[in-house]
Amino acid sequence: MIRTPLTATLAIAAAGALVTPAAAELVMQDFDYEVGGVPMQGHVARNTAVEPRGTVLIVHDWDGLTDYEEQRAGMLAALGYTAVAIDVYGRDNRPTSMEENRARSGELYDDRELFRERLAGALEAARGLDGVGDDIAIMGYCFGGAAVLEAARAGMDVDAFVSFHGGLPTPEGQSYEDASGPVMFFHGSADPVSGPGDLAQVMAEMLEADVEHQAHIYGGARHSFTVWGSNDYDLEADTASWSALQAFLAEEL
Repeated sequence: MIRTPLTATLAIAAAGALVTPAAAELVMQDFDYEVGGVPMQGHVARNTAVEPRGTVLIVHDWDGLTDYEEQRAGMLAALGYTAVAIDVYGRDNRPTSMEENRARSGELYDDRELFRERLAGALEAARGLDGVGDDIAIMGYCFGGAAVLEAARAGMDVDAFVSFHGGLPTPEGQSYEDASGPVMFFHGSADPVSGPGDLAQVMAEMLEADVEHQAHIYGGARHSFTVWGSNDYDLEADTASWSALQAFLAEEL
């Protein structure tokens, strides 16, 4: 997909986040950690002027941790959350082309144990950051949405899971029996990557596993409907899903 960079201020305004005077205390910075001996670099954003409402981990898309995830982290911080954009590729392994996007994401799709190790290691690192408490949700976009579902199936110890237009199929041999919290889907009905049939299937799996779940479906929205500057961007679906996310987080954290 093609992304158009925006400033954090524009991103916040575009998604309808309310910026208060306390937002002047917004702190956004990178942090380094390791998983399995591999150097990683994430990004944390929080409003130091308020008591955190909870923590939200953000898993990046297939092109690695970029300004997009950092801007979303800033938007969450402006709402009072500690937002931690995590890294599952490695600090020195950031893709720079479509071919590398496929290769990096494919490495983790092909090695689910490594995928889970990277997710668990990021959670452990996040727990050591200032402003991170016990109430934690994890969310992600596209590849990141698929990663969130991997985390749910792995039984990651968080309170809630949120997939924005993520890859939905469940790998053979996996299930949602160990999911530790409710799962929220934000998905477009015209998504050519994971269509309505895939969504129906994964929701049936959650019913079977007795996992609480919800889905907001946006009619006609395609795959990357929340990604500013992408060919699939849909303002109405983006803003509606962001509002619904806020309600979900307020309920679960």
